[in-house]
Amino acid sequence: MNSYPSDLAAGMHIAVVIPCYRVRDHILDVLAAIPAPVSAIHVVDDACPENTGHHVQAHCDDPRVRVHSNPHNLGVGGAVLRGYSEALAGGAHIVVKIDGDGQMDPALLSAFIAPIVCGDADYTKGNRFYDLTNIRRMPKLRIFGNAVLSFMAKLSTGYWDIFDPTNGYTAIHADVLRRLPVARISQRYFFESDLLFRLNLLRAVVIDIPMDARYGNETSNLRISRVMGDFFFKHMRNGFKRIFYNYFLRDLSVASLELVAGAIMMLAGAGYGAYHWMLSIQSGQVTSAGTVMLAALPLIVGLQLLLGFLSHDIASVPRRRIHRCRH
Repeated sequence: MNSYPSDLAAGMHIAVVIPCYRVRDHILDVLAAIPAPVSAIHVVDDACPENTGHHVQAHCDDPRVRVHSNPHNLGVGGAVLRGYSEALAGGAHIVVKIDGDGQMDPALLSAFIAPIVCGDADYTKGNRFYDLTNIRRMPKLRIFGNAVLSFMAKLSTGYWDIFDPTNGYTAIHADVLRRLPVARISQRYFFESDLLFRLNLLRAVVIDIPMDARYGNETSNLRISRVMGDFFFKHMRNGFKRIFYNYFLRDLSVASLELVAGAIMMLAGAGYGAYHWMLSIQSGQVTSAGTVMLAALPLIVGLQLLLGFLSHDIASVPRRRIHRCRH
């Protein structure tokens, strides 16, 4: 493991945000493992029934730790946003978010910060799917669920080169954080995916950081089988919004025309073919080759146009950071 780049991040205020809900048994170990160069640790008790915040105040003497309590449960997103607000108020330059259940190794913190400090990224996130050996230790349902969610996230966020969108180990530059429409970001389990969607609208650079999947006796509050339907709807909504914003509202390019023309031709071909197929069934007569071609040709051309749009979208992943580099 690489050491924390203290010389590179010299003079920078690094803050860590830890949302807490039913993590009383693990939180103290997580806090003890956070490396010394971190300036502040914001523990957010999201109306935890185990009173994790009080537990930290009673048993943790780390002067960097500040406990904040939500009067009622806001969900993981709401807790993280509260922590972001406190970190910004404290003058943080980079804010790292980790969970309090012990699944995320605090020793990896340097790997998440380095690309932001170097100016290579605005936002970094973990990816547990780099090492095939580690993947084998993951529950099969979780692997399948994350693969499906990752594909949906690529479509909705426009970040085609990242994976594991629900991974909560993240780091973000304060300049980027201030520009996010905090009031519009989902506050429940869709938080990480919705945040990526908002980052794409800002044209922020996002990169994945390889990390191991660590599973102990902790209990995850996220059940992929329960949220799949809700996530699918929200990904579709965000996908349509992103395409409209980027290809029609903010700009109009050849890709915009490819999308419109391709969709029209696909619908026209499918509609024409379906109409004559029904006529053929009702009349009992075989549809002529010319009619089949009139249906197939728009479908083929439309598909090519949509693939052209998709190729342009994949190539349009943000590559230039938007935060002000201090080094």
